Amino acid sequence: MVDYLIFLAILTSTFSLLALGLNLQWGFTGLINFGHVGFMTLGAYVTVLLSLKGVHMLIAILVGASIAALLGLIIGLSTLRLRTDYLAIVTIGLGEVIRLVINNQELPVGDNWISGVFGVQNYPIPLVIIQPNIFLRMFMIGLLTLLGIVTIFALYTWVSSAKKQLKKFIGKHSIYQQEFLSRLIISSFLGLLLLAVYISGVISLYNYTPKAGLLLLCLLVLAFVFWRLEIALRSPWGRVLKAIREDEEVAIALGKNVFWYKIQSLMLGGAIAGVAGAFFAWQLSAIYPDNFQPQLTFDCWIMVILGGSGNNIGSLLGTVIFFTYNTLTREFLPRIFTQLSVEQLGAFRIMFIGLVLITMMIWRPQGILGKKEELTLDK
Repeated sequence: MVDYLIFLAILTSTFSLLALGLNLQWGFTGLINFGHVGFMTLGAYVTVLLSLKGVHMLIAILVGASIAALLGLIIGLSTLRLRTDYLAIVTIGLGEVIRLVINNQELPVGDNWISGVFGVQNYPIPLVIIQPNIFLRMFMIGLLTLLGIVTIFALYTWVSSAKKQLKKFIGKHSIYQQEFLSRLIISSFLGLLLLAVYISGVISLYNYTPKAGLLLLCLLVLAFVFWRLEIALRSPWGRVLKAIREDEEVAIALGKNVFWYKIQSLMLGGAIAGVAGAFFAWQLSAIYPDNFQPQLTFDCWIMVILGGSGNNIGSLLGTVIFFTYNTLTREFLPRIFTQLSVEQLGAFRIMFIGLVLITMMIWRPQGILGKKEELTLDK
């Protein structure tokens, strides 16, 4: 169970990074990107191929993120004159082209050139230590503990701000009461999951396993990216992105270079997805082109829509809900519907999440934490 929780925590953290990148592009800038998996693919392959060449993994992941950002620049320069569905068609096509090119070309795997269809295996993974000494293990546990305390404090501050608004605005008591209750419930839910991950992480770090080290590194990167995004999106730069999302003609009239801001959003979101691709490759230990199907992009869209676009905490929440749903249905549906085959159960799970999305779009189209007045899909 501990190993399984570590696996789920790494997967959730990786896709949280991917969702944050998409949320920056769509939720805050209004760019419909259906080829987000292309950034992830480049980040994964560049990182592992460079590491097989002897490049330090830190440098490899930075280069992978940079190449993914360069893809965002290329997409921006060639497609940002398009809008809405045209931009979506071009991006989904480009994401699939990247996967097919890798699948049909020879790749420099170490000292040999190997066809991409055979995948890449046996590449270095961070923090693969046979048995670290007690001081290193306690240091890692201390980092995980510090990260948990900071997260709990952030959730407490998030709930407290809603409570202050509830006391301040007496005339809109019901609205702010609903906001406070929703934040309290969500924080309690995330806190319980955090406790489960923390206990599993401490056990795995003390009886050291490489996946525990990868989990700690992934959580630290996720926390850093989330923190910097929150600061950036509250800055004048972030307010310009929101203005472009709402009405780019107004931003142009105010003298803002809308085209360049869109490119920046695509590049930064692409770089974050490239980092997510590296962690995805490290978790799998072997990558193949079929690991990067377009379905990953649409899974990421589900996460952002569920949590609420234009809200970074919403992206994290949507990712947690998505993988919680996947895990619970995979474990319990076969026990409930014993007469259904594996294929039928898989179809049922997809059908049910589709029904949830339809209901969500009718009842609360802005998502769980999104604001309806900020909802942007077709401008």
